[in-house]
Amino acid sequence: MPFSAKPRLRAPVAPLAIAALFPLTSLNAAPEVVIDPSATPLTPEETLKTFHIEDGYRLELVLSEPQIKEPVVAVFDGNGRMYVAEMRTYMQDIDGNNQFDKTSRISMHEDTNGDGSYDRHTLFIDNLSLPRMILPLDGSLVVCETNTLDFHTYRDTDGDGVADEKKLFYAGGKRGGNLEHQPSGLIWAQDNWLYLTYEKYRLRITPLGVIKSSTANNGGQWGLTQDNYGKPWYINAGGERGPVNFQTHIAYGAYNFPNQFAPGFEEVWPLVGMADVQGGAKRFRQEDKTLNHFTATCGAEVYRGDTLPDLQGDLLFAEPVGRLIRRAKMETEDGAIILHNPYEKSEFIRSTDPNFRPVNMVTAPDGSLYIIDMYRGIIQEGNWTAKGSYLRGKILEHGLEKVTSLGRIYRLVKDKTGPAEQPRMLDESPAQLVAHLSHPNGWWRDTAQKLIVLRGDKSVVPTLTGLAHNAPDHITRIHALWTLEGLDSVPPDLVLQAIADSHPQVRAAAIRLSEPFMKTDTALATALRGLATDPDIAVRQQLILSSRKAGLPGHQELITAISSASEPDSIKLLASGEPKRNTKPNKNSPYTPAEQKRISAGADIYAALCFACHGADAKGAPFPGATDGSLMAPPLVGSKTINGHPDASINVLLHGLTGPVDGKNYDSLMVQMADEDDEWIASVLSYLRTEFGNTGAPISPQQVARIRKETADRSEPWTLEELHATLPQPLGNRSDWKITASHGKAPGHAIDGDPRTRFDTGTSQKPGMWLQIELPESTNISGLQLDAGSSTADYPRGYEVTLSTDGASWSKPVATGKGTAVLTQITFPAQPAKCLRITQTGSEKRLFWSVHELQIFAQPGE
Repeated sequence: MPFSAKPRLRAPVAPLAIAALFPLTSLNAAPEVVIDPSATPLTPEETLKTFHIEDGYRLELVLSEPQIKEPVVAVFDGNGRMYVAEMRTYMQDIDGNNQFDKTSRISMHEDTNGDGSYDRHTLFIDNLSLPRMILPLDGSLVVCETNTLDFHTYRDTDGDGVADEKKLFYAGGKRGGNLEHQPSGLIWAQDNWLYLTYEKYRLRITPLGVIKSSTANNGGQWGLTQDNYGKPWYINAGGERGPVNFQTHIAYGAYNFPNQFAPGFEEVWPLVGMADVQGGAKRFRQEDKTLNHFTATCGAEVYRGDTLPDLQGDLLFAEPVGRLIRRAKMETEDGAIILHNPYEKSEFIRSTDPNFRPVNMVTAPDGSLYIIDMYRGIIQEGNWTAKGSYLRGKILEHGLEKVTSLGRIYRLVKDKTGPAEQPRMLDESPAQLVAHLSHPNGWWRDTAQKLIVLRGDKSVVPTLTGLAHNAPDHITRIHALWTLEGLDSVPPDLVLQAIADSHPQVRAAAIRLSEPFMKTDTALATALRGLATDPDIAVRQQLILSSRKAGLPGHQELITAISSASEPDSIKLLASGEPKRNTKPNKNSPYTPAEQKRISAGADIYAALCFACHGADAKGAPFPGATDGSLMAPPLVGSKTINGHPDASINVLLHGLTGPVDGKNYDSLMVQMADEDDEWIASVLSYLRTEFGNTGAPISPQQVARIRKETADRSEPWTLEELHATLPQPLGNRSDWKITASHGKAPGHAIDGDPRTRFDTGTSQKPGMWLQIELPESTNISGLQLDAGSSTADYPRGYEVTLSTDGASWSKPVATGKGTAVLTQITFPAQPAKCLRITQTGSEKRLFWSVHELQIFAQPGE
C-alpha cells in the first residue's frame, strides 16, 4: 500500500451490516464439498450439471473443444464476431516443455444467421507463441504474443475468415520472464488510451502513430476491465490479493485505502476439496481441503450489460484454483470503495468439476457474460510445479497433468432470453455509430466510441456536442465528451459547461478533460477552483488528482484547502500524494548514471512484481488472513542474502530458492527468473541492495552473465545451505595475515574482528593511497569486502585491485570501480594470490578512507 498513514477509513463492517447492505440471495440447495474428486474430464454437458449458481441464472455452452482448445481471452469486433486466443502449448505436461513452440492460435467465430449460436469457425491466425492480448479495431485485430511487447495488427482482406495482412502496430521490444509475469488485458478505455497490466504505461493511437505515456505501477496480472466511468480494474494473483489499486484511475496513482475489503472478503468457498494449491497447508482448510483465500484471481469484468440488471456495475473475477467466480459488490463510504462478497460462505458461481478453470470474462454484444474456461488439470505454470514442490505431488496424485487440450466458453444468462440484436457497426457510418453511445449495454457504447475515434470523421462533432449537453442519461453525456476528446474536438467552453453538469460523474469527467487547458485558460481555472466545495466527494477527489497532475496554478494551496476542510481520510490520503522517486541522474549520487538508471528500473520491477510477496516496504507481505504475523515471503530488509556476497542474490534470482530462510519456512516458492535478461536481474538486485536501508553495492549485468554461465547446467532451485556452500567464503585466518598501508596508523584494526575499531588514512582520500594484505600462502581468491562501519561515508571514492603470488610482481588490475555505500563489495574471477593490494583512485577532500572490517573471499574448499 502506498500509504504508511494509520487512520481508519471506517470501522470494520460486521456480518449483519453487510447483509443489510446487500441481502443474501438464495443459491441452489446448499451443496456439499466434494473431497478428492476424480480429475477425469467430463463432457461439456456433464460439466454444466456441476455448477452451483444463484437462482435465476444459468450457464449455456457457447463453444468447446474441438472448435477451441486452451482458450484464455475472447473479444468481439464491431460486427459481433468473436476472436479467441488459444494458448495451445500451455503446460501440456507437468514440466511445461515446449511451451513457446509457435503452434498456438487465434480463432474466429461468427453467428451468420442471428440465432445466437456460432456456426462459422475459422482459424484467423495460426503459428503464434502463446497469444496473450487481443484488441479489435476497425476491421483489424491487435495481437501481442508472449515474450514480446511488439504489437501487430492482423486483417482479413478477402473475407475468408483468415488474416492475410500483418503490420507492426507498436514496437515495444523484447519482454522476457515467466509467462505468468507478463502483461495482459489490452483494453480501449473510455479516455481513448489503451491499458495493459504489469507495465507502467499506456498507449494511444494518434495520426502520427502509437504513443506511450507513463502511469503508476498497476499491480495487475491476468485480465483487465473498466467500469462505466472508464476506470481500469486490476486483479493481482501472485500476492494472493484479488483487486488492487482500484480507489482511483491508475493514470493518477496506485492508491489503496485501509479497510477497502469488508471482513471475510478475501476468503473463498470452493466445492472442490483437492488441496492442489501451490504453497501447501496454509492455503486450504484442513477439514475439507478447500482453498481458503484468493491465490489465483484473474480475468476481471465489471458487468455493464443490459440483460442481467442486478449484476450491473458489479465486479466479477475468476479464481481458477478454487474453481469459482467471485461477485463483488461495491459500496462507497466517505469517498472510499469497499468491496463485499454478497454471499455468506458461498460464491456466485462454483463447480464440483476439478477441471473447471475459469481465467477470463467479457460482456458480450447480446448483454450476457461470457466465461472463458481453460478446462484443464494444471492451471499453474511450470515454475510452481517443479520437482520437489508440494504442488507437483498433488498433481501426480490426482492425475491432473493428463487433462490438457480442452476448453469451453459459457454464456451466463438469466430467466428466458432469446437471440439479441446483431451488431453491424463495421458497416455503419459515424453518424449511425453515434446512436449507440446511448445503448444500455456498455459493450455497444465502448465499441461505437472506439470506431468513431478511429475513423476521425468530425462531421459528427455537432451531434456529439448536443449529446454532451442534452442526453438524458449521464453515461451517454460522458461517452459523448470522451468521443469528442478522441476527435480532438473538446473546446474549453464545452468543458466549462460540463463542469456545471447536474451529475457528479459528468463533473468529474469534465475535470479530467480540462487538464490540457488548466495552465492557460483563466476562466476554466477559476471554475475549477470553485469545485473545491462541490457537494460530491468524487468531484473533489478528481480535482485533487487532476490539478496536481496537470499543474493547475496554485494547485497545492487548493489541495491543502480541500484537505483541511473537515474532509474524510480518503481525501486526506489523496491529498498527501504518492511518494515520488527522482529518476533523473543526480551528479551528487555515489552511483554512476548507469547505476542510477539501473536502480530506478529495479524500483519499477519491484513495484510491479516483487511487492506482492515481499511487501511494498520489503518487510514481507502479510499472509492473507493470518493472525500470527505470518508472511508470504522473507523480508528483504537486512537480508544476509541480499546484502552479502553478490553471487548469492544473483543465484537466487536465476534459479529460485526453496526451504527455510533464517530458520523460518515460507510457503511461497521463490521461482527462478532466468528467463529475464541480465540487465533486468541486475536492475532489481541493484535496487534491493541499495534501498530499504540495505548496504550492498549495485549489481552489473556482467556479474549476472558470469553467474548465468557458471551455473548454466542447474535446473533445481537452491536451498540456502546448498547455495552458501558453493559461494566464495570469507577467509577465516585473519590473525595470520600481514597488513600494511601507505597512510595512517594501525592498519591491523581493519582485520581485528572488532567493528568498533578501524583503520583510517588519517588524511583526505587521494589517488595512490593503498592497503595491502599478505596471506600465509597462495590462495584462490575471488573478491573482498570493505566495511566502513560507523564511518558511513568513508568508503573509497575509487579503487583498483591488483594481485601478486610473490609480493614482487603484480598483476594488472583485476577489479576497478568505486565505493557507493558503507559496504564496498568487490568481485573478480577466482585466481591464485598471496598478496592483494587495494589502491585508491578517487578523491574526497573532506573524508578519510576508513576500514572497520576487511574480508577476503576464497573459493569453496580453500
